[in-house]
Amino acid sequence: MRREHTEDRRSRRTKSLLHQAMASLLHEKSWDDIVVKEILARADVGRSTFYAHFADKDELLVSAFRETVRVTTIDDSRCLADPAKRALGFSLPLLQHIERVRSEGGATRNADRYAPLHARLQGALVELIAEELRRLPSPPARGALSLPLDLVARHLTSTFLLTLEWWIGLPTPIPAREADEVFQRLARAALNAGQG
Repeated sequence: MRREHTEDRRSRRTKSLLHQAMASLLHEKSWDDIVVKEILARADVGRSTFYAHFADKDELLVSAFRETVRVTTIDDSRCLADPAKRALGFSLPLLQHIERVRSEGGATRNADRYAPLHARLQGALVELIAEELRRLPSPPARGALSLPLDLVARHLTSTFLLTLEWWIGLPTPIPAREADEVFQRLARAALNAGQG
């Protein structure tokens, strides 16, 4: 039992090192120019260890993305009172992460560097939202969403990406929390429209 716990901790540490190495390389070069060998050298992790956790650098990217936007555990009473909170909980952590990158000058100075990532992360975000929508309590607490959950997840992803594009393009930046409030209002309107 203790050995399993140690392996889990070691695995988490390895993944964290790889996520950090990839993130630091993204500040230096475009995604397409990064090779696994560079990530391994930066993280000081062996090739076999990398491939024990990830099939390729795209899978590492999705893992890092999921870690960034991981939804915090919500106790049952709050989840029942506001079941959409879990499905929409990804947005603030992601916006805050982008805000930190922007404050370091990364996102504005190197916007073209991040363009190839958007398509890869869009699919991951659709999957993440769809998973959370499936976890909503069964009707009537779910609100009897009458639309296909995959379609709702795609709609919410598009709404988030449009909000993100709007936020990044503002001449005078607003805090991530305010941008998140805009997204939450738009997303909740969409969820309410999907109720039967």
